[in-house]
Amino acid sequence: MDDLFEFSKNLDPSEEKKAEKSIFSVSELTRKIRNLLEYRVGEVWVEGEISNLRKQASGHQYFTLKDANSQLPCVLFRGNASKINLNLEDGQEIEIRGDITVYEPRGNYQLIVRNAQLKGQGNLQSQFEALKKKLNNEGLFKEEIKKTIPTFPNTVCIITSPTGAAIRDMISVIQRRAPWIKIIVYPVLVQGEKASQQIVRALDDIEAWTQAGKISIDTIVLTRGGGSLEDLWPFNEENTARAIHRTNLPIISAIGHEIDYTISDFTADLRAPTPSAAAEILVPEKIEIGNRLQNLAEVLKSQVINKINRWNERLDYLGSRTLINEPIRILTELEQSTDWKFEMLQSSFLEALGTKEKTLSKFSNRLTICHPAKQLEEVSGKLEIINQSLQHSLSIQLNRCKERYERSAIALKSLGPHSVLDRGFSLTQDKDGNLITSSKDINAGDKIITRLKDGELESTVD
Repeated sequence: MDDLFEFSKNLDPSEEKKAEKSIFSVSELTRKIRNLLEYRVGEVWVEGEISNLRKQASGHQYFTLKDANSQLPCVLFRGNASKINLNLEDGQEIEIRGDITVYEPRGNYQLIVRNAQLKGQGNLQSQFEALKKKLNNEGLFKEEIKKTIPTFPNTVCIITSPTGAAIRDMISVIQRRAPWIKIIVYPVLVQGEKASQQIVRALDDIEAWTQAGKISIDTIVLTRGGGSLEDLWPFNEENTARAIHRTNLPIISAIGHEIDYTISDFTADLRAPTPSAAAEILVPEKIEIGNRLQNLAEVLKSQVINKINRWNERLDYLGSRTLINEPIRILTELEQSTDWKFEMLQSSFLEALGTKEKTLSKFSNRLTICHPAKQLEEVSGKLEIINQSLQHSLSIQLNRCKERYERSAIALKSLGPHSVLDRGFSLTQDKDGNLITSSKDINAGDKIITRLKDGELESTVD
């Protein structure tokens, strides 16, 4: 409403005058107020105490959030309620995130709840996530460093409150499933400021006593019942996680309900969703053990009987052998077998020796054929034949060339200029020796040379 007042105060006089004349319906004014609240306020975090909680069959929840001076109507719709890991109750101090709006049919402003957590839980959750990330980066949660939980423990140590429901449930389950198991309860606080210190001391004491040989424990169970994040916080402390990590005995963590997760769950060697589940994981049921022992006994009996039968068969076989009844005949058979095998060995040796001789003779013949002297002799013969063939071919080629030369000389002589001169013709040349073939090629006064059969004539052209 202050925003509405500021809005009207900023109007100029003309607009203010116009606004005074405007008349809104109830719906119009309610809608304007709703829009103003949703626009100016919108999503907020608010804390207070729950009162007048009403849970409808539809799954919606209605309640009032109040403090010493004011109250705020709230509605948590079914879809958002399923996402919130919190069971709302009257009197709870909670922190709520939601959207301010107006329920127009009644003209009431209210908060539509989107998320809710116990008061102070947001800070604890941030601390939880930060420590979880830190220890994970250091390797405290690695699977390869986790120890194996014994299948048949003799002594179990439970670190918990001796008056809580968790210890009663665990003892009941263990005694029902395996009554012979020895149970040691180390009493500690499981809630409050001093709880973490007592849990760390318990783990260190058990480790020291085990190392000193004072006690013999197979498995440690760290457990308590359900509660809020604040109630479970001792199991989220860093010193608790490091004490679990440095303990050499296998540890099962069973803290709270199935939906609750603590740092101890991640650090321990095994997480159980509930204390009762831890007891079931810890020890096998006596009926199951009896059945397994019965099966093992039957298997062992069958194996022993089979072994005895095989040895009896062996003894019967050896007892029926002729060596026991007629040793001289057996020795005679062995001598005869030895002679037969000697003959076979001798025959095989001679056969193998003959085969080797044949192979050696074959290689010798091949060596003779491939001897270098033999190869050189063959090559020399081939070269002599090639030489004679080359000489014959060369002689034929030379004779052919000589005949062609003689024919060419005769043709040249008959067709050459000298043969023309011998027949009474002449050649006329200028002083430079160029042949004159036309009267147009010379002028008066030029000197010419006329070649005849028996000499040359020099003359001047008139």
